[in-house]
Amino acid sequence: MRDTVVANKYALALFQLAEENNLVDQIEEQLKVVKEVFNQEKDFESFLTSPKIGKDTKRELIKNAFGDLNPFILNTLLLLLDRQRVSYIMAVIDEFINISYESKGITKARVESVRPLKDEEKDALATVFAKKLDKNTLEIENTVNEDLLGGIKIQIGNRIYDGSLRGKLDGLKRELIG
Repeated sequence: MRDTVVANKYALALFQLAEENNLVDQIEEQLKVVKEVFNQEKDFESFLTSPKIGKDTKRELIKNAFGDLNPFILNTLLLLLDRQRVSYIMAVIDEFINISYESKGITKARVESVRPLKDEEKDALATVFAKKLDKNTLEIENTVNEDLLGGIKIQIGNRIYDGSLRGKLDGLKRELIG
C-alpha cells in the first residue's frame, strides 16, 4: 500500500511537469524505454541498490544510461536514487502511464485467447469495450492461454469478462452441482 502511495506522488509530480510543458506523450514513451531497460537488465536495480557501490558511481551510471532522455525523467531517476527509492522506479513508471492513460481516456485490457488475436479482432474488441466503458480507446495486451479451450477472457481493471469455453463449462458444472 505504501509503495503505491509513494509511487503515485512521484508519478503525479512528473505528470504535472510533463503536462505543463506539453511533454506527456514524449515522457510516457521515454519512460517505457526506461522500463524496458530495467526489465531486460535484471542486475541494473541490484547494482543501484547495492550498499557496496558509491552513490557517485550510481549517479554516473544513471546519467550514462538515461542522459539522452528528457531532463525531467533523468532528474526523477536521480531523485529516487538520492532518496534510496530505486525500488520504486517501476511503480512510478506504471503510475505515470496510468495517470497519462486516464487523462487521455485510454484503458488497458488483458485478453487471453487460445491463439494470438489478429489486429482486426483486437480492433473490434477495443471498439466494443471502449464504448461499453465510456472510454476513448482500449489498449489490448493479448496473451495465449490454451486452457481456455475456445473463446476469450478479458480483464479490464478489476473486472473480468469470461467468454471462454472453459468458463462456460465451469459455470455449467457449478449449475449442475448446485
